[in-house]
Amino acid sequence: MTKFAHDSILPDNESNLEKKQQVAGMFNDIAKRYDFLNRLLSGGIDKSWRRKAIAQLKDLQPKAVLDVATGTADVALMTYKMLKPEKIVGIDISDGMLELGRKKIARQGLDNHITLYNGDSENISYPDGSFDAITVAFGVRNFQHLEKGLAEMLRVLKPGGKLVVLEFSRPRQKSFKGFYNFYMKTVAPQAGKLFSKNQGAYKYLNDSVQAFPERENFTAILLQTGYRNVYFKPLSLGICCIYCGTK
Repeated sequence: MTKFAHDSILPDNESNLEKKQQVAGMFNDIAKRYDFLNRLLSGGIDKSWRRKAIAQLKDLQPKAVLDVATGTADVALMTYKMLKPEKIVGIDISDGMLELGRKKIARQGLDNHITLYNGDSENISYPDGSFDAITVAFGVRNFQHLEKGLAEMLRVLKPGGKLVVLEFSRPRQKSFKGFYNFYMKTVAPQAGKLFSKNQGAYKYLNDSVQAFPERENFTAILLQTGYRNVYFKPLSLGICCIYCGTK
């Protein structure tokens, strides 16, 4: 199994816990401020990114959808509103995030359509070919073993099923790079410290984005793992990308 640079990026380098446990603890710590900080730090544009990612599934019209690293269920809720699948399952390793997600689902009266469980991408407790589509928004950077997670998601996809990944990337335009780097290295961590009391979470965000195998490198990994019809779409000057592949 290939080890990638971002696999070794940890929220706390002094901790003896493995990456998966550290990430779960980090998101438990920032859960109550997570949605607020997403809107603040992205200027609200993250909602548009999610809509564009989910729109990649419109032609497929999936009936059963798995949302990996579901967090507070933003993508799961938006997927139901846009596509009306019969069933959406969300999994995440952070109980703090899941608790907030379940409250949002209940407030919208969607308990019969969306179910959240504690679970991670490397050990999905569903049989082969269980889902028509899988979504992952800003989660693959946090996988402890990227290839293992991608292979496990491929396993539970039905033949013809589609994976849609939304993930941060680094802009390539020289005129924008300087501002982007300053924002990610300085502004985001300071905002994280101010509003969530966890500056490390947003330093980890930048470090993991910098190390992640983005764009053509990530599509190559998808192909190597067994996905077909792979493509990617940069959004907002390349701040993030949509990646897609089918089984």
